[in-house]
Amino acid sequence: MKITVVGAGNVGAAVAQRLADKELGNEVVMVDVIEGMPQGKGLDMYESGPVEGSDSRVIGTNSYEDTANSDIVVITAGIARKPGMSRDDLQTTNAGIVKSVTEQVAAKSPKAYLIVVSNPLDVMTYVAMKVSGFERSRVMGMAGILDTARFRTFISMELKVSIEDVTAFVLGGHGDSMVPLPRYSTVAGIPLPELMDQATIDRLVKRTRDGGIEIVNFLKTGSAYYAPSAAAVQMVEAIVKDKKRILPCAVYLQGEYGIKDVVVGVPIKIGKNGMEEIIQIKLTPDEQAALNKSANDVKANMAKLSL
Repeated sequence: MKITVVGAGNVGAAVAQRLADKELGNEVVMVDVIEGMPQGKGLDMYESGPVEGSDSRVIGTNSYEDTANSDIVVITAGIARKPGMSRDDLQTTNAGIVKSVTEQVAAKSPKAYLIVVSNPLDVMTYVAMKVSGFERSRVMGMAGILDTARFRTFISMELKVSIEDVTAFVLGGHGDSMVPLPRYSTVAGIPLPELMDQATIDRLVKRTRDGGIEIVNFLKTGSAYYAPSAAAVQMVEAIVKDKKRILPCAVYLQGEYGIKDVVVGVPIKIGKNGMEEIIQIKLTPDEQAALNKSANDVKANMAKLSL
């Protein structure tokens, strides 16, 4: 397996490090426009291999020639959010970056699977799919796993229980209109509404929606990267190991959930063929309305693109 990470900033470097530590690729390539940065970080990671017991070769480069024939490409390129900036504020700048990146990636690795991490996530996933011309099964956005991980974390903190026993689902766009689903969230199989009152659930749902900006406000000069990188690597692992994981990911819908022509987060089966199936769970009228609103918000932002 050859895996390329586009972007050697905080998220990209964390992704590359996790990929190497887990030996998911025998070759991990990190490409960035800043001269010397990917080379330095890549060599540093490679030199951690003897300590970690990893034989993954990590290469840093400024040239897409070195990414040729990658099996999987993780796109993290783009500017990060700053305090007071919404994900949507990033759209114009990052759309241009992701467009350029995808053109080069698709030309060098026409059979690759693309995992998009750049924000605004759903719109950038659409950009990557349209620019690459790849079928929708090969272009997926990461955010649902990250949002779900945040929801699971907050549930674990609230109930003081092991994170391992908490499962959850967050659907919709990666933004203020995301749709956490308490009915499908459990602790050791016990539905969340049986363990806490509605006011507490509502508070945790709001914190999940605000999870990204909470970290931005703490850091002041950057945004989250440990959890986003872990989420992206979980998707890579599901493909590399053909794990058939059921994970919430941003994909292009063509009628599923009654939604068409928009990228939005839904549960998918992910394995060696990328998105192998969209899992359609039953939603209440309120949940469906929330998902429709989230999809419409993404579609409105997609309409602003000039590709």
